[in-house]
Amino acid sequence: MDPNAKTIVRFDYEEVIVPAHPGVINSDSLNKPLHMLPVGGKRAWSVQFDELPKLILRMTLKDGTVGISEFYRDHNWSIIEGVSNMLLGQSIAEMPLQDLPIALSREYDGFECAIWDAYAKSLGIPLHRLLGGAVRNHVKISAWSSHRTVEEIGPWVRQYHEQGFDCIKFKCDLEDDVVAWCTEIKKHAPGMKVIFDPNQRWENSGNARPIIRELEKIGNVLLLEDPIQRWMIQDYANLRQFSAIPIALHVSLPYVFQGQRPYEAVNAIAHGAVDGFNFNGGLAKFKALADLATMAGLPCWHGSEVDLGILEAMYVHQSAAAASCVWPSDIFGRMIRSHDLLKTPLAITPPHIAVPDGPGLGIELDEDAIRRFKVSERTIR
Repeated sequence: MDPNAKTIVRFDYEEVIVPAHPGVINSDSLNKPLHMLPVGGKRAWSVQFDELPKLILRMTLKDGTVGISEFYRDHNWSIIEGVSNMLLGQSIAEMPLQDLPIALSREYDGFECAIWDAYAKSLGIPLHRLLGGAVRNHVKISAWSSHRTVEEIGPWVRQYHEQGFDCIKFKCDLEDDVVAWCTEIKKHAPGMKVIFDPNQRWENSGNARPIIRELEKIGNVLLLEDPIQRWMIQDYANLRQFSAIPIALHVSLPYVFQGQRPYEAVNAIAHGAVDGFNFNGGLAKFKALADLATMAGLPCWHGSEVDLGILEAMYVHQSAAAASCVWPSDIFGRMIRSHDLLKTPLAITPPHIAVPDGPGLGIELDEDAIRRFKVSERTIR
């Protein structure tokens, strides 16, 4: 690879807002925003995720190779501009892909995706080859919903079951009657498994234990993700002893603001606190976490922020190359958002999604869709 030809010469950004399909996030009578981070001075959990902008990046090299990427929602333009100016004139052929010259930030993974996509395209190989190669040609995924009413939940899950899904993930809190939910799901969609993600909002084991005991009787819960406060790691270990329902910890590296870091996975393993993990992160760091789970003999899956098609394609490559990534991954953005911005959507045959073919991410952007949802654009060169 000629380092000079692989010099970064231009960044083209398009900011889009892609709303969800009507009614797919939660029941119409419920209004519980899911974005866990503060936005513009507003507190966490106050803004719905599909109201926030996403940033699409096309990074051009001197030889014309274009790496594409998508940033996590609610990007920071100051960081975007600073990193872009720093990377201009540098060759991706001379960068250590596993440790790019970019400071820890929520924006790191967006730049990493574009650089790895351009690198893989330059070699003419699919992205997963840079991760060691796919160990499977399709990835298990789940359906998804936020909060639902008891009256609605049975028919809602049945529609996914009839499509071929065998698992659905729900957001929930202490106000939700998850025992009634599971009863209705068992009635309307026999065999369908459920992942509950309270996002720590069952608060403590005193709240969690009676809920878990009732869920055991119904028997259709696959696992519980972050049921209580994350710092209560010893209580996670105690819940494992209390119930046969697996307990999982979500290690989401994009939540830099919350201080989530890879050592939390090490700490959880050391305390015997979890049966597996939900890992969310960029290419190099997800691989490191998934390899850690493999060495610990624990399963994991790939998390998300209900993203668009570019990030979801990256997740598929990551999950396909990770031996431990066997639980259903959170790759369901196409079902939730009104468009994924891809010319050809990722191939979903429930409950699996196929690994894209072709060099790099193996996807093509839908230019008409990007124009339709675009709210701003910017070029840095």
